Amino acid sequence: MREKPLIGITIGDYNGIGTEVILKALANNGILQICTPVIYGSMKIISRYRKLLQLPEWFINTAQDIKQITPKKTNIINVTTKVSLEIEPGKITNDAGTFAVECLQTAVKDLLEGHIDGLVTAPINKDNVQSDTFKFVGHTEFLAEACQVKDNLMFMVSESLKIALLTAHIPISQVSNQITREKIFKKLDLLIKSLKNDFAINKPKIAVLGLNPHAGENGLLGSEELQVIAPAVHELKKKGNMIFGPFPADGFFGQHAYRKYDAVLAMYHDQALIPFKTLMMESGVNFTAGLPIVRTSPDHGTAHDIAGKNQADESSLLQSIFMACDIVKNRWSLEKEA
Repeated sequence: MREKPLIGITIGDYNGIGTEVILKALANNGILQICTPVIYGSMKIISRYRKLLQLPEWFINTAQDIKQITPKKTNIINVTTKVSLEIEPGKITNDAGTFAVECLQTAVKDLLEGHIDGLVTAPINKDNVQSDTFKFVGHTEFLAEACQVKDNLMFMVSESLKIALLTAHIPISQVSNQITREKIFKKLDLLIKSLKNDFAINKPKIAVLGLNPHAGENGLLGSEELQVIAPAVHELKKKGNMIFGPFPADGFFGQHAYRKYDAVLAMYHDQALIPFKTLMMESGVNFTAGLPIVRTSPDHGTAHDIAGKNQADESSLLQSIFMACDIVKNRWSLEKEA
């Protein structure tokens, strides 16, 4: 067990804002007091963005693999690639997608082999990463397969709002069919375990949202609440869990009821992400719960529209690094107690 965590950071789509927010976040030497950052990318890309954005120079140790890093410095591993690495900020290119995948695969290999303790992923474009060898809609799905884990949980986290997703990257037309008693049990089990093990909340209090307007209005506007969600909540509550709901989503957020709970379970992607990004855009973190490894990510995308313009805010990436460190340390504490 290391004195401080070794945190890998993948560069993401180099034509988006990933490199910019990484450089801005790691410019603060205070980061080195809590972890050793290891960027998976290319010094060529780093240098190009420093010059383009006129960012201050500070030392980054260059390495070809994880064995060459320096523990008390920020490091970058030059990931081997066949693409040109010619940056075109704001453009969606195949080369940028290919390199993003290569960086991710290299970092995950080091993570699974125990060479790094956690991973922070800068945003990728879900379209240009697709290939014959990479057919995942996002980081979460790729990591789940790499870890050979069937069930995981997309978990959006900030200090004042933690919201998990029952269903994530699926069409809205498929959501209702995915809402089952078994799935609610599995996701809430993952959520409870994560709150306890990753966030040190011993007796978590959780709110569950309904699917339909007004949480179905007693069956008038939909039956999922009466037939599936409410019975599942009731059964889990009988087993001693502090789980409440289902609540109408609009009123729940409109009245800031989330402040009364340690976490919220939403039924589908936008039900969670719209309020989370509205309320917590600069401080929110995307955490993949239910995995044996620690992975966090900023809650924004590649933001190609502002790439290369020195307008990107690094706050969410910074919080992703802090949270990865905290979760790693919480898991270390549990290992010591075991």
